[in-house]
Amino acid sequence: MADPLSALTPDQARRRFRAGERRPTAGWCDGWTQANLVAVPESLAGDLKLFAERNPQACPVLDVGEPGATSTAIFNGDLRTDLPGYRVYREGRPVADLDEVVEHWRADLVPFLIGCSFTFEAALARAGVPVRHVELGVNVPMYRTAVACAPAGVLHGPLVVSMRPVPEALVATAIEVSGRYPRVHGAPVHVGDPAAIGIGDLSRPDFGDPVPVRPGEVPLFWACGVTPQQAVMASGVEYAIGHLPGHMAITDLRET
Repeated sequence: MADPLSALTPDQARRRFRAGERRPTAGWCDGWTQANLVAVPESLAGDLKLFAERNPQACPVLDVGEPGATSTAIFNGDLRTDLPGYRVYREGRPVADLDEVVEHWRADLVPFLIGCSFTFEAALARAGVPVRHVELGVNVPMYRTAVACAPAGVLHGPLVVSMRPVPEALVATAIEVSGRYPRVHGAPVHVGDPAAIGIGDLSRPDFGDPVPVRPGEVPLFWACGVTPQQAVMASGVEYAIGHLPGHMAITDLRET
């Protein structure tokens, strides 16, 4: 019988992606840190580093590679092939969603790995907090908000959040558990009314899949590592490569 996705090691997961498996990574590799990928030209790496420093909850940087690097200290694989999906941007516009980006990886691209909240979902589940998108086998819903990030250099744009509905009696538990993981977004940035942060319709996420918010549940919103890709779009960056939202880099860094 095949190992459950939660029991896979990072290397096993990366080999499956390299071989062509394409699916969101929520629920994969319990105990290991997942990361968002965004690779920008070296000329913009300083701006992205400053953008991350000014918006640390949305952009908790775990590692940065050298220009042209295809691996980093915490990712002992190939950043061009070992994620389950990629998005290529030109002049701020998404122009291709791809299975691999070997031919698109430029020698001047600086890869940033930014912590992902998928990392603490197993801890939420152990604490009795349901993780709806994992239960349903779909991608986490993600939304652009009306909250502006602090700009840096040419980079600017709105905060992106992921949403998980939580029973009202478990909201404090979800906040406490996720708050132990500041390098993968930490505690929620907003609890409750989505309109308060500019989200008009939870059934229409900007990225990912909708999930139901059931009676007695409260929507919790965590800062999301798609935020720098949104800044790439808002700022008209000439070229960049990111992960396909929800299709993360699974690193060799333990969740602890």
